[in-house]
Amino acid sequence: MTYRIVHYTNQFFAGLGGEEKADLRPLVRPGAVGPALGLEQALGGEAVVVATVICGDNYMAENLTSATEEVLAMIREHTPDAVTAGPAFNAGRYGTACGAVLEKAAAVLKVPVVSGMYPENPGVELYGRNVVLVKTGDSARGMKDALAKMAEVTRKLLRKESLGPAKESGLLPRGIRRNVLHEKNGAERAVEMLLARLQQQTFATEYPMPTFRRISPAPPVGDLRRATIALVSSGGVVPKGNPDRIRVSSAESYGAYDISALTDLTPENYESIHGGYDRVWANVDPDVVIPLDVMRALEREGAYGKLHPVLYTTTGTGTSVAHAERFGREIGAALREAGVDAVILTST
Repeated sequence: MTYRIVHYTNQFFAGLGGEEKADLRPLVRPGAVGPALGLEQALGGEAVVVATVICGDNYMAENLTSATEEVLAMIREHTPDAVTAGPAFNAGRYGTACGAVLEKAAAVLKVPVVSGMYPENPGVELYGRNVVLVKTGDSARGMKDALAKMAEVTRKLLRKESLGPAKESGLLPRGIRRNVLHEKNGAERAVEMLLARLQQQTFATEYPMPTFRRISPAPPVGDLRRATIALVSSGGVVPKGNPDRIRVSSAESYGAYDISALTDLTPENYESIHGGYDRVWANVDPDVVIPLDVMRALEREGAYGKLHPVLYTTTGTGTSVAHAERFGREIGAALREAGVDAVILTST
């Protein structure tokens, strides 16, 4: 029996263009296109890619629910035995799209679904519990290895074979825990791990805990009446028309805008492009996200020294930790160089 697979990819990997084609609506091509060619080859004849569904990253990000339904309808027409997507590596919009499509396909079509992502891709956090994800590197340099691993995992799922523990199988963990019999009880294993750690030997915990970087808080502002305060936001409020084309989600950039002549944000000069909340009221009055009007009033009252003339803004939804840390370092360096004493950081 030769299994049927439908593959999902974006406009870039399908060879249809870059950002200028990111608003491409879903379309389907017969057979394998883009990465699906390598996937089909790695499957070694046991399965064939009968169709490739393609969608632009921006179109998917801006219409996630409806676009996912459009893509699913195209996939359903080809009656697949499994659905694959990506691999998305560390591309946030692409990872989110792959995750959304595969989660929906698994729920509706009841077939195995497989993709590949870098651990920091926001698609992992959003969909990693319901989608089997091969662990990949952060860029397409690892395409060949990622496709080979995806093919191996897809074959196992089609054969209804066990994938085994995520760490041993090269998968990202889905939070699944199974009871197994062990010749040593938990106390003995814990003591062995402790002794290995004390002797600086290699050991692996059985229950890894999440790790978060600790950021030491800055000292309080000494004299607020002489302080320069800046506004920074991940709430997606940008100048009308979004001149820097900041993404509605999974942002890879931020904007820096001169607000020195403004006392208020209005629908005529600013708007919200954020893809993670209902923007209606933010577009009626952008000050609800970035309180420029209140800051100007406090500035006139002498509650603080002055407002920094540059607003820094981006979208936070789906943005990878790596990009967020980079934004923070770059914006922080610019604010320090400008002599800013404090920042009011607003989100949504």
